[in-house]
Amino acid sequence: MASLPKEPLEDPKKQSFWMPGNYVRTVRRTDQSFQACNDIMACFMERAKVEKQYAQQLSQWSSKWKSIMDSRPLYGSLMRAWQCFFTSTERLSALHSSISQSLAAEEGERVKTWQKETFPKKLFCGFKESYDNRTSFSRAQKPWSKKLKKLEKVRVAYHKSCQRELAALDKEKQANENPELSEEKKLKLAEAKEKAAEEKEKARERYEKVLEDLTSYTPRYMEEMEAIFEQSQEEERKRISFLKQVFLSIHRHLDITNNESVKAVYSELHQTLMSIDEQDDLKWWKNNEGPAMPTDWPKIQEWAPPVKKLKRKKRNQKGKESRP
Repeated sequence: MASLPKEPLEDPKKQSFWMPGNYVRTVRRTDQSFQACNDIMACFMERAKVEKQYAQQLSQWSSKWKSIMDSRPLYGSLMRAWQCFFTSTERLSALHSSISQSLAAEEGERVKTWQKETFPKKLFCGFKESYDNRTSFSRAQKPWSKKLKKLEKVRVAYHKSCQRELAALDKEKQANENPELSEEKKLKLAEAKEKAAEEKEKARERYEKVLEDLTSYTPRYMEEMEAIFEQSQEEERKRISFLKQVFLSIHRHLDITNNESVKAVYSELHQTLMSIDEQDDLKWWKNNEGPAMPTDWPKIQEWAPPVKKLKRKKRNQKGKESRP
């Protein structure tokens, strides 16, 4: 099946944490962490049911074949060997039943209690942490965002003044090349050109002044935003650390065998769990969603005049002249 053409991605620099409103990804992380806890526990509650069902199946299998064994003409060591299978199965059934109860009663209740303590809610505002972060980020970003909007406004005005100056220059040039035009008209066009040039210079001065104001305010803006971000990072670090301990605790419940092949599987799982590193996670967020993201800080954008197309008559005339 043919794939549809992909739409061009938005400029990643505009997605930077520092740009207006982009802090919401960090604010939403609290809600996402709460949902992740729900998903993790739903996952392992389902595993608890699997363990319970497996324990019941083991017990049923043992009961069925024990009754069959009693009617078979076996004796001595061969009978004891066969009986040993059922004894070990019953013990294994009890062990899996215990695992099921531990996952539900211990780990499930542990995470529920932790969620209540870690994610307090604010009336009509969702989680308190999300509300506080959103309010703090918005308050810190508002002055800088206003200055950025003002900068965009004067930038547009500057670029329009450049266009007007270029148009005035073109009119003056055409007037000078037209012998039928009066000197008075040419003088007016020259004055219009001078006026357009003056307006452009004034617009550029305003542009530079607003940019200077924004640039001088940026360090304070960065300091305030990063302080709020680091508070959010600390809360997320605690959550990562807690869930790491939950994973390790669940692992201890499930790692029940001394079989070398199964032990190797659980050893690899344990290594994976032990490789959870809250510092590496926090570093990744910071690089991809936080202050370390690439940012295109505002700077003077020079106006580039549009490329003029040759008129059709002139183009045809040049084509004829170029023929041998």
